[in-house]
This record gives sequence, C-alpha cells and structure tokens, in this order.
Amino acid sequence: MTHTLHIAMIGPGLVGSEFLSQVAAYQHRALSLPPLSKPLYNLVVVGIASSTRHLISSNIDLLTWKKALAESPSSSLSAFLDHASKHTSCVLVDATSNNDIAESYPDLIAKYGLHIVTPNKKAFSGDLTLYQRITSLAAKHNKHVRHEATVGAGLPILCTLNDLVQTGDDIVKIEGIFSGTLSYIFNSFSTPTTAHGKLPLFSDVVQQAKQLGYTEPDPRDDLNGMDVARKVVILARIAGLDLSVDTLPIENIVPQPLQTVATSDEFMSLLSEHDKHFDMLNQQAAEQGSVLRYVGQVDIKNKCGSVKLAMFPFSHPFAGMKGSENVIAFTTKRFPVPLIIQGAGAGAAVTAFGMMSDLLKIAETVQ
Repeated sequence: MTHTLHIAMIGPGLVGSEFLSQVAAYQHRALSLPPLSKPLYNLVVVGIASSTRHLISSNIDLLTWKKALAESPSSSLSAFLDHASKHTSCVLVDATSNNDIAESYPDLIAKYGLHIVTPNKKAFSGDLTLYQRITSLAAKHNKHVRHEATVGAGLPILCTLNDLVQTGDDIVKIEGIFSGTLSYIFNSFSTPTTAHGKLPLFSDVVQQAKQLGYTEPDPRDDLNGMDVARKVVILARIAGLDLSVDTLPIENIVPQPLQTVATSDEFMSLLSEHDKHFDMLNQQAAEQGSVLRYVGQVDIKNKCGSVKLAMFPFSHPFAGMKGSENVIAFTTKRFPVPLIIQGAGAGAAVTAFGMMSDLLKIAETVQ
C-alpha cells in the first residue's frame, strides 16, 4: 500500500528552491517506474511560504510554483500552519535561518501536529531549554524532528552519531572541520608543500575565498568561529552533553584590532597588515611537520568542547583535505581508530540532499 507524506515548506530561497527541485525529481522518477518498483510513499507539497507570501493547495505543481507563489496573497503564518495541520503525516520543512521560526518548533509539534525537517541550526545550538522542549515534545507527540543538514550539509554525520549513541557505543571524542569556508582557507594557506616553498599570504587566501563566494559578505563572520561553535554544540548535545555556545571556548582568529572596524571592506583592506602573524603560525607548524586546521572538538570524558586553530601532522587525515571539504572523526570504544566521514559539506545541492534524506527517513516510519 502506498502512503502519502505531505510537505509544507518555509523559505523558498537558494536551499529551499533546490529542495523543491529534488522533491520534483523524486516525483518524476516515481511516475516513470513500473508498478512493482514504485516507492511505498508519495511526496506531496501542500504549502510554500516566503517572508511575504504563501501558497497553499492540496498538491502544488512543482513546475510552476514560483509563478504561483508570486501571484499568491500576502503571507499569514497562522493560516499557512492551519492548512498544513489539516493534512495527515505532514512535515514542516524550515529552510530558513530564522530564529523566530526555530523558537516556534514546540508549537509546530504540539499545537499543529507537524514533523520537522530543517538545516536551521538555531533551535539545536541555541537556548538549551528550547532544545530540551523540542526533544521532549517530539517524543511525547510521536513526531520526528530531523536536522541532518545542520552539520556537514548532506554528509551522514548526525545519523551516524545517533546510531553510535543509540546502539550503546561509548563516544570518546568528536573532532572535525565543520566550516567549508575555513576548510578552504587553511587547505590553501597551510599545506605540506608550504614547508618546502614560499608561504602564501593569509590575506590573499581570504580575498580569494571571498571572491569565490565561500565566505560570508563579511569574512569575520566565518573567522570568528561562531558557525563552527554552533555545530560543536549540536554534536555535543546529541552525544549527551549539555553544552552551550556561550560557555564554549572559541578562538576568534580575526586580529584584535580588526574585530571592531566598521565595514567588511575596511577589514579586508587592513588584513594584510597582520600577514606576519599568520605567516609565523604557518611557519611554526611547517617546521614541526604539521599544518594548521580550524577545528571543533567535543571531549566526552571531560564533558567539554572547544573551537580553535590547531596543528596536525602531515600524516593526519585532516592534513590532506582539499578545497572546502568537511571532515569528522568519531573516536569511540568500538572505533578506537577513528571513524572518519569526509566530503562536500556546503552548497545548496548537498544541503537539500541532507534534507531529502531526512524527509525520506520520516516517510519510512509514518502511515
């Protein structure tokens, strides 16, 4: 028997639009399969909401949704959620980074009866009380809240950690490179080959990363480590530690004098004045047969975490990273030699893939 999973999505931006494209591809593929090979569940989009408009229907055409949304009435979140709640087995897909929506998750679960899939880190790395309310209400109301894409985009990081925890493995340490931006910067700036040649200038590497679109509009929002810290908190909480960003040691690698300059352009124009500092760090690492990597760590035994710039020997898996890859290493009782997951950890396509993966896992469990 075929079951239907309904979808109501908030945030049809870059990631949200890609997610809808992947749902459309799933629908098309399902139609082309012979009867005995068809999936056991249909995916039906019943709502799409932006910050200004919302589109609701019993089955939105994913080939024409952009035009239909542009012609739809002004957005009313309550009307949108009321419509979503009328459908059995409905998933609210939050493709925003909006804090207000994240804070509404308890109501989405308890009042509207919705499952949740999201790449929005706010609810899972912010206020601990909110996080605990979400998890307890989801259990009480038998609703799924899945957020694989909050760490590593589409890489199977959170599901692997959940499996390790739920099967009774003892987690010892979690360590990884969780920022595609900082991965690119230090993979370019600090490599085994820099030990035998001229070191690149840190300011040039940051400028290149900005030109390629890897950084935030203000690169300080990457270099301050806050994005990595949020991901460390998410991992720590799944592993059983009640960590919070405001108590986590975070190494801000923005030079102190540049932390308060008014604009991104001013920051970029002054960064070269601090190249000697980063050259010294890079040279020190190279002299020890190591590279620099910006990492997040969770130490389960000591119940703490950290976000910092660290040195890793040339032989370490983190030293051989390329481009903007993410990597995570789980050290556990069963995996004393760390279990490593590595790959593309940023971009709309892989983020939407992580969301689709979560959606299909929910589809497998609901009727």
